[in-house]
Amino acid sequence: MTQEMDPAITRSAPAAPAAGAARETLEDYTLRFAPRSYRRWSPGVVGVTALGGIAYLADFSIGANIGIAYGTVNALWGIAVFALVIIATGLPVAYYAARYNLDLDLITRGSGFGYYGSIVTNVIFATFTFIFFALEGSIMAQGLELGLGLPKWLGYIISTVVIFPLVVYGMSLLSTLQVWTTPLWLVLMVLPFAYLLIAHPDSLGTFFAYRGEKGQGAASVGSVMLAAGVCLSLIAQIAEQIDYLRFMPPKTPDNARRWWTATLLAGPGWVLFGAAKQAVGLFLAVYLIAHTADGAAVANEPVHQFLLIYQDLMPAWLAVTLAVILVVISQIKINVTNAYSGSLAWTNSFTRATRSYPGRLVFLAVNLVIALVLMEANMFDFLNTILGFYANMGIAWIVVVATDIVVNKYLLKISPKVPEFRRGMLHPVNPVGFVSLLVAGGVSILAFFGGLGDGIQPYSPLVAIVLGIVLPPVLAVATKGRWYLRRTDDGIDLPRFDEHGNPSSAVLPCSVCHQELERPDMTASGKEPGEYVCSLCLSTDKTGEYVLPAQA
Repeated sequence: MTQEMDPAITRSAPAAPAAGAARETLEDYTLRFAPRSYRRWSPGVVGVTALGGIAYLADFSIGANIGIAYGTVNALWGIAVFALVIIATGLPVAYYAARYNLDLDLITRGSGFGYYGSIVTNVIFATFTFIFFALEGSIMAQGLELGLGLPKWLGYIISTVVIFPLVVYGMSLLSTLQVWTTPLWLVLMVLPFAYLLIAHPDSLGTFFAYRGEKGQGAASVGSVMLAAGVCLSLIAQIAEQIDYLRFMPPKTPDNARRWWTATLLAGPGWVLFGAAKQAVGLFLAVYLIAHTADGAAVANEPVHQFLLIYQDLMPAWLAVTLAVILVVISQIKINVTNAYSGSLAWTNSFTRATRSYPGRLVFLAVNLVIALVLMEANMFDFLNTILGFYANMGIAWIVVVATDIVVNKYLLKISPKVPEFRRGMLHPVNPVGFVSLLVAGGVSILAFFGGLGDGIQPYSPLVAIVLGIVLPPVLAVATKGRWYLRRTDDGIDLPRFDEHGNPSSAVLPCSVCHQELERPDMTASGKEPGEYVCSLCLSTDKTGEYVLPAQA
């Protein structure tokens, strides 16, 4: 563990971050490599904690919305496309996070974007966290209105305020919260679906025959892609999974199987649970529409989906109680993750842009305020449009990073195989990823709004995927990879990795903040020969005097 910073030392070294930054158990290594001394959880605990973050009920709303719009057949095919894309793109980035103990921003820096270039992807990710916080908070407010009679505006406030104290202590508290709430959540989630299959087997026939509001019925490629586009707004969920996976313990011959199992299930494997929830959400929505007079009006609201089934099983008062408990547990489990990841993303962007570090908790509050504004603006009524638009930039980002890892690092060997994130080691901007993102995201958004013609409009997610795959290797070859690394030598003789390829646990003192930090987080000082500087002090160095000069 790191040591507390002496305030007197902080005052005498203006390049050092604020004293609060040294409290890494609170800050959760926001801008850093996650050191081995802090990663004391087993692969199983990390995996369960990461999967606890997908307890959200938005999948039920998304599945219901796309099914109501395009019919069951098109919705299910769209969900299948979504799952395949998530698995293909999520595997390489999840592996890098667990293997090298870096969040997706740090991975993105060295995967084609550069030290400052990845700020734009942080903004994309932060947008994801507050959009989905607002969506989940809206669902929680629906539950509070149903169970307690609270007006939605008050429910929005409660669902926001209650999250703040739960996120303050980062992974230390979140791991406990997710592990202990998961069993109850699973029982409440699975019970209604299992009951319908057993007690009402005819509901399956009704489900597959449902044609949607537009009555399309048979599969349509355009409708499938429109449905997939809405689902693919969740592609940035892998970044939230990675915010937990970066705390995986070192991979050794003794724990290799458990390490891989946790990494695969908690990484790209999250989509198996997500896709299942979307399909179940559509199933419950169709049942609600078919069996209640006003079912169509609330079929996309998870609290009503579950309430209807619970009422068939138990007294009304208990049904309402359990429905509200399910909603509250689910929304707390996911929104602590949304708030936590959003605070990391905003802090990363602000610190690099301004070279000052206000602390993660400041941006935790910022993210919650933005989400609350969205909730009060009733974003739930425009869900498909918001998610379909956002999906284009999210897809472009994740596909570009995954392509750089798989193609540019492993196949072409142009991009450095070992991820780099430290200031001074990277160029400010790398056109390989940065330009690829802007072109892929920009063109796909243009297609989404019909700018490339009505025939292309449903395929905007495919446009983002294709351009995100093609452009990074083309630009890497065209630039000969010269914009990946500003330096290949960080000036430290100690190896960065141990005999198993894990980041080294060797400790070095930072000459600026006077903390002792692990080798992968350090570089030699550009100011004092023979001394070292940590990555956070480099990030907040306004003069650049500690940054190593570029190599020829």
